[in-house]
Amino acid sequence: MSSGAEASRGGWGRRRFLGALAGTAAVVAVPAPASPPADPESTPTTAQAPRAHRTGKAAGPRPLYLGTYTSVDGGGTGIGLATYDTSTGRITGAGTITGVADPSYLAAHPDGRTLYAVDEQTAGAVTAVRLADRKILGARSTGGAGPCHLSVHPTGRWLLSANYTSGSVAVHPIDTSGALGERTALIKHSTPQPGPGQDGPHAHQFVTSPDGGHVLAVDLGTDTVYTYRLDTTKGTLTEVSQAHARAGAGPRHLTFHPGGRYAYLANEVDDTIAVCAYDPSTGALSIGAPQPSGSTGTATNYPAQILVTSNGAYAFLANRGDNTLARYAVEADGARLRLLGTVPVSGDFPRQIAFSPDGTLLFAANQKSGTVSVFGVDDTSGELRLTGEPFASPVAVCALPL
Repeated sequence: MSSGAEASRGGWGRRRFLGALAGTAAVVAVPAPASPPADPESTPTTAQAPRAHRTGKAAGPRPLYLGTYTSVDGGGTGIGLATYDTSTGRITGAGTITGVADPSYLAAHPDGRTLYAVDEQTAGAVTAVRLADRKILGARSTGGAGPCHLSVHPTGRWLLSANYTSGSVAVHPIDTSGALGERTALIKHSTPQPGPGQDGPHAHQFVTSPDGGHVLAVDLGTDTVYTYRLDTTKGTLTEVSQAHARAGAGPRHLTFHPGGRYAYLANEVDDTIAVCAYDPSTGALSIGAPQPSGSTGTATNYPAQILVTSNGAYAFLANRGDNTLARYAVEADGARLRLLGTVPVSGDFPRQIAFSPDGTLLFAANQKSGTVSVFGVDDTSGELRLTGEPFASPVAVCALPL
């Protein structure tokens, strides 16, 4: 797809097309294991990648869940199951949870017992899966089309989802079993008007602020981050502020600094990132000046996602244009990013990145190559080290290590 077509985020059909580009990816057929992967409720182990402040816990296999598109040629058949070795980063396939359509983004409940997946289809839905026996607990409509992101509120009582195609965000209650109830809130982004080249709002992410008092929705189509107050009793949303990126920025993903006063915004369309100031008392976000994504060529990088180390010292940005991870030093208590350089991702089109729970490993889901790359993370130097050959996974668009 040309750069111009990439920049024009038309809708869910374009997202499906990007998935279809990975149709030639290698598919590894793995029989379902006789027993589930490592219990997600067990104590996380610690990798021996180069990093300070080790806990000294024994290494061992941990669960890894993989998102894909099931409706494209060469795609997966459901949610991929795997384990990863915490000392080497090696991934081992362990089957598939079938019965979930286009599970392109995944999130886990804070108690580790339930997995949630978007069903990124025209009739969008979110699905809950009990991990102990991999039983699907049911799906609920998101009230919109093409849901592409979800997250669980820290209380564990609410699921937040973003409908990309229809430009709306939704809230569902979570009961004590982990199952989802009927939707309690649905808000479509109607103002401001869509940015240049956009046909409407396109909600791309819906997350909770570190203070827990507000939830923020990133909308690529309107170049806006919306802050809402979530009523944690009723599950309703009240808008409290809007933060506007520059016209045509196409904001995609927001990540907070551990200090809670700053956040970092990846702008997909104009190929930049921005430092944002955040006021926990009001929920107001202020978007700073755009900064380079670390592109090593002339093509647009289409930044996808930013991660920040738990000590707040370094940030990593996934770039899908030149297939790199940009490394930044985080300075001034979170108020400043300084580009250090880039590292090849060893794959094509890194759609999503995630840390292992202890932060010693970084997983990159490479959509077009159908692979997952794993890096050791040194949070004292910000260095990334590829741990081995990437793992083949059809149309890999999300990797969730637990």
